[in-house]
Amino acid sequence: MAAPRYLDQGLFSELAEKAAASPRKRQHHNFHEMDEPCHRLAVGLQPGTYIPPHRHLSADKAECLLVLKGRLGLLIFDEQGAVLEQRELVAGGDCVGVDLPPGLFHALVVLEPDSLLFECKAGPYRPLGDGEQANWAPREGDPGAVDYLAWMCSLFA
Repeated sequence: MAAPRYLDQGLFSELAEKAAASPRKRQHHNFHEMDEPCHRLAVGLQPGTYIPPHRHLSADKAECLLVLKGRLGLLIFDEQGAVLEQRELVAGGDCVGVDLPPGLFHALVVLEPDSLLFECKAGPYRPLGDGEQANWAPREGDPGAVDYLAWMCSLFA
């Protein structure tokens, strides 16, 4: 039998440090094996990480995000890239998370250093496929990604 694994302050500190040291400004800690049917992970996030708008088209790829520490901005987009909704997700706040249905374009921005979220969605992992990356937003590392991230963050200023 496997031992319990805890989401505690030690893990939070470790993920914050690793995210700060990472060029991508984020760090995942998987509680699942990649072939498991339910993926559960903690993600340490620092300001400046760019999570491009994307969606998951498979009917089983709903995704639940809970902010355990810090503050994130959630953006929901239409098919053309217009912002439909924006919401702050704040640990211990009025809204701590979201359950996203499949097919909905979304992105997150980090609004507070050392933020941490818990994510749960169906496995197994597969990279984003055709139609899942927003064709109206730059991809990570593309020219324009820094400016696009700055624009998304400005919506929460």
